[in-house]
Amino acid sequence: MNLYLIVFSSEINKKEQVYENHKELFVELEKYFTLYLVNYQDADSIPSHEYKMAFISSGGVEAKVVSNFSIFPYPITLLADGLNNSLAAALEIAAWVQSKDMKVRIIHGPVPEMVKQVLLHHQAFAARSLKGKRIGVIGTPSSWLVSSHVNYLLASKRWGVTYLDIPLDNVYNHYQHITDDEVGVEASVFANRAKACQDATPEDLLKAMRLYKAVKKVCEEEHLDAITLACFAILQDLGITGCLTLSLLNDEGIPAGCEGDLQSIMSLLMIRELIGQPGFMANPTFVNSRQNEILLSHCCIPTKMTDDFIIRNHFESNSGIAIQGLLHEGDITLFKCGGECLDEYFVSSGYLKENTNLMAACRTQVKIKLQKDVNYFLQSPLGNHHILIKGDYTEVIQEFMQQNRCKVRE
Repeated sequence: MNLYLIVFSSEINKKEQVYENHKELFVELEKYFTLYLVNYQDADSIPSHEYKMAFISSGGVEAKVVSNFSIFPYPITLLADGLNNSLAAALEIAAWVQSKDMKVRIIHGPVPEMVKQVLLHHQAFAARSLKGKRIGVIGTPSSWLVSSHVNYLLASKRWGVTYLDIPLDNVYNHYQHITDDEVGVEASVFANRAKACQDATPEDLLKAMRLYKAVKKVCEEEHLDAITLACFAILQDLGITGCLTLSLLNDEGIPAGCEGDLQSIMSLLMIRELIGQPGFMANPTFVNSRQNEILLSHCCIPTKMTDDFIIRNHFESNSGIAIQGLLHEGDITLFKCGGECLDEYFVSSGYLKENTNLMAACRTQVKIKLQKDVNYFLQSPLGNHHILIKGDYTEVIQEFMQQNRCKVRE
């Protein structure tokens, strides 16, 4: 990984002394990055795609930074270890930037903490590879998702992604040409991986596997990086649920969401790009304000997120294939990117306390003790579906969303 520091130093601090003056910080950074120190006057020589930030080397540079602030990536980040009055200068610069109604952040503190913050900042920067991603909207969003729409043009302008509307007939045409014999072995392997099979038939599994193959062919033909599937329309047309399809695609690294939810699939794609993991797209089913707990449930989960899984039928329709995932206790993150322009978000850490098996909820059910106030869901929610991730990734998600000028919803 390359790190280009755009160096601002006063006239009394010679350029060749910068490394020695800040050696403790630079040595630690060089454990993770190939470090380049570039004088601000030569900043144009840094390739546009490279990772860079301003390094305030000393005091007395405020006017230089103000005159050249346009060369910084936005939102502006200033790195200052405090030596040679560098923090004092950074504070003055930050106040000026804020007076212009622009965002600015100072990375400062003990050297290990500064390095940690730079690494988080870089991880969020690297996820800007969202640009150019193609999201397939297969079918039309479910009618009940009245607040989960996305303006395709604004999403493209903000994130660089492309939403592509794809008719369900493209899937149906492939499905009709895939035979049970073609998917028999994969269906058998999947069944053998399960802890148990309950409520579902071998015929249901073969049909669901054929649908998975058909959707995957569409992904390949359209060069899709993620999909959201109008699964209830498919259930009505073919009598097949999409839960297995979405579970397997997520396992393979293709973010896949259900019900045609345009905001949730963007959230899943962000998580895949940011931390390289799948997420569980779920309904908030019950909220316990007194215990600050929430029960999440859905009929589909990536099997890679589970310790074990049970093949079930679909909760709402009592037909087809669904996945009941069993997850161990531990830290989680709950996330949602929402708004018609995909410019708002919610994120909180939490603790997965237990799996439940209620009759009146979707098949995978997990009870979460949330770090933030669960009344967010009752007072100012970003719609229904939210994304559960195993592990605490709140810091890097917060960094990423702030870098992309999104507003946090509490």
